[in-house]
Amino acid sequence: MRKNIPPKFKSFMVNNFDVIFFILIVIIKLLNYSIQTTPNYNYRNLIYPAAASALVLASIALLLNNKHKTRALYIFNIVISIFLVADTIYYRYFKDIISIAVLRNGLLLGGVATSVTALIKPFDFIYLLDIILLIPLLRLYKKVDRKQLAFKFRLIPFIIIFALGMFMDGTDIYKLSVDQPRLISTMFNRVYIAETLGNVNFHALDLYNVVSTKIANSGKLPDTEESAIKTFLTTQSDLNTNKSMAGIGKGKNLIIIQVEALQQFVINNKVNNEEITPNLNKWINRSVYFDNYFYQVANGGTSDAEFMTNNSLYPAASGAAYYLYCGNQYSSLPKEMNDAGYYTAALHGYKEGFWNRNVMYKAQKFDDFYGERAYKQDEVVGLGLSDKSFLNQSVDKLKSFAEPYYSFLITLSSHFPYDDVKGYGDFNTGAYENTFMGNYLKGIHYTDAQLGTFLDRLDKEGITKNSIIVLYGDHYAIPKNQMQQLYDFTNTKNPDDLKWFELQKVPMIIHFPNEEYKGVNHKYSGEMDVYPTVANMFNLPNKYMLGNDLFSNNSNKVTFRNGSFTDGKVFYVSWTNTYYDINTGNTIPETSELKKQKDDATSQLQYSDDILNHNLLKKLEKDK
Repeated sequence: MRKNIPPKFKSFMVNNFDVIFFILIVIIKLLNYSIQTTPNYNYRNLIYPAAASALVLASIALLLNNKHKTRALYIFNIVISIFLVADTIYYRYFKDIISIAVLRNGLLLGGVATSVTALIKPFDFIYLLDIILLIPLLRLYKKVDRKQLAFKFRLIPFIIIFALGMFMDGTDIYKLSVDQPRLISTMFNRVYIAETLGNVNFHALDLYNVVSTKIANSGKLPDTEESAIKTFLTTQSDLNTNKSMAGIGKGKNLIIIQVEALQQFVINNKVNNEEITPNLNKWINRSVYFDNYFYQVANGGTSDAEFMTNNSLYPAASGAAYYLYCGNQYSSLPKEMNDAGYYTAALHGYKEGFWNRNVMYKAQKFDDFYGERAYKQDEVVGLGLSDKSFLNQSVDKLKSFAEPYYSFLITLSSHFPYDDVKGYGDFNTGAYENTFMGNYLKGIHYTDAQLGTFLDRLDKEGITKNSIIVLYGDHYAIPKNQMQQLYDFTNTKNPDDLKWFELQKVPMIIHFPNEEYKGVNHKYSGEMDVYPTVANMFNLPNKYMLGNDLFSNNSNKVTFRNGSFTDGKVFYVSWTNTYYDINTGNTIPETSELKKQKDDATSQLQYSDDILNHNLLKKLEKDK
């Protein structure tokens, strides 16, 4: 049989076995990853970018001699495999793909091993299996007598294969740039890019964008773009001047409470015939309750919620603003409160360096940050100090603050993965016992009890008589890999992207002294809108805000970091480029007006990026 194999073919196969194996195994791995993360895939669309990436990398290795060629291909395989494992785990929780800035955050975060390990599945490491099995085979392959070609003869196949791979990549990139012109530069919808261009190409583009952005931001922002930003900010400032609520908070304390993983679907809801959040339900009836309020976080999670609330700027396009822009100058809520004569403090019972808070709070001009070292660590629930102990000790701190003050509190106990069931008490979730949803319900019921005690104490101490209290959930609680449990719990039938988005609302309440203005407000809004609202109530400057005053009727638009948006009537889902009529739930075609809204959303995200990337507020303050 072997005698029938042509010598030249046999020689070719022996000399290039490493290249052929690399191309095949990389295509298989990339296809497997894409199938796991692409809802409506077809093999033809997935194979094309996978093959293009494999060809480009293989062609580079062809320039090297036999020994270094095999080694380079093996290293390429390792790097791709590690990224696929990391991307798979990350996608399972965030329904997103890892970027360089996200990796940087992961290295700096620390303390989240519990969250990560809860997401890992043994099959995730299938991408690494061949790497281990190849070790003895590579040792044998090194001993094979292979013909060593001169460099000029290696150059020819490199040029041909590289050109073919780049042509295939270039075609896809061009099509995507025509379909969504600013997507590749803003990277605001990473999943769609990875689905269209492939995983390897996404990471290559991500690296290119990081380097090019670093270079570009070292220069001056073009005058035309700076002028457009100034015009937009001026327009927003005019829209956010709400005379009816202006100055009603002047001289009063401001207490903002950001609650970990509190979602709206638990409000006024029961399980096993018992209220999940009885205390928040009570305080909602004593406050203004916004029932169409969305979280708008991106990669920065909890820190993004903090950032938007205190700055009314969008999260970073990639990574977390709390790391990337901690050296910027801000016209933040604590800064403007300070200038108005307020004492300002952030309170959180966890590690001061987590999410770079110890640095970022200084950048935002908080007078003090009361972190882990400022609290007696006498009870642990979940990641750290229990909400019970944290909130109880926080009341004593608030009582010691010189009035008027602004205090910003962040809870912790209801943090993913909600596995500290013993710390949550005896709340019976009935049919949901020992499930992910059941554990979450126990966790949020526990936090609700602590918030109830905290707010009742503020009432008894007389603090509520001279304070405006804002309370909201920071981000989602139920990741997409557990979406079916959420749909079952909320009795959601025939789920689609619109229904998923509608379940991403979080509670938002504002409690006024003497329970003024109480009632339900149906305005569509989000975390970007807190600062403009507070600024108007406390007579603070509102020149550099991208959000809207919650009490004004000028806009119902909520823009999300991935380019999706809603105006209260239509919901645009960026990753499928689909518009939904909210009332009917049906998809609708794009109109010129909807296209304009989509372009405006993209522009607004770009304005925020330019402000952050160029530290533009520092220049605007200097020029005024």
